[in-house]
Amino acid sequence: MGNIVTTLKRFISNKNTITILGVLLGIVVLYFGYNYRVDQAIDTVVIPYARQTISATSQITQDMIDTTEVLREFVSSNDNLIVQTSSLINTTTPQCVTYGTSVPEGAFFYTEQVVTCSSMPNSILDDMPDGYTTFTMSVNIHTTYGNSMYPGDYIDLYVRMSGTDNKIIFGKLIESIEIRDVRDNQGVSVFLTSTAKTPSELLFAVPEDLFYLLNIATSINGLELIPVPRNRSYTSNPGETAVSSEYLRILIQSYAQEIPDYNPSATPSTGGSSTTNDN
Repeated sequence: MGNIVTTLKRFISNKNTITILGVLLGIVVLYFGYNYRVDQAIDTVVIPYARQTISATSQITQDMIDTTEVLREFVSSNDNLIVQTSSLINTTTPQCVTYGTSVPEGAFFYTEQVVTCSSMPNSILDDMPDGYTTFTMSVNIHTTYGNSMYPGDYIDLYVRMSGTDNKIIFGKLIESIEIRDVRDNQGVSVFLTSTAKTPSELLFAVPEDLFYLLNIATSINGLELIPVPRNRSYTSNPGETAVSSEYLRILIQSYAQEIPDYNPSATPSTGGSSTTNDN
């Protein structure tokens, strides 16, 4: 037994033996490391994709989607990629493609493209508060900043017009007003289809006094009503819809003939309250 131990010690202490063992260990490490990397590279997961083009506001149904295998590494590098079919097909909370986008045929689904259908109004009249009415404002591709204003966005409305002595009057008339819809010249919502549409009008829901004020403003020759978008935080945390300049309110109303039996201020509303901030 002693001879065997002595022989084994001599074998292990031999420099050539150590070299050979080191090489063998390195080969083993490389072998398993290589196989691990290969397995990672070819590892796949099954995710849903659009079987057909799904336009904005459309509810996503089972017949619209299919599944395919993709590399797990691709999924890991795309945090907003939807990987579960159950996230798209839910009988309790149906899912829809959001405004301003569409899912092309063969494309994957991303979280920013999909919202619950219940969160999307079907009509400009849906959820309109009592005492409010619809105001339509003419726009074009330029005044909407390349069609970058969407239903649900909160924006400001500015006024530009000629004053006395060839001076320009420019200032904010209304702040934090919500866009209810964007439509083309045929009255069709521009974000309801996957084809590009040219915006022609913005639709707002406004209280009676703002409806009165805005209609006067759009009837004044030389007065331009300008929509001004803000950042996402402005929409996420909207302030009170209000007249921003009492000076501009009085100036605009001075162009109208007052009807004795009609007084918009007799029906006060949130939008009718103003904060004096002359521009």
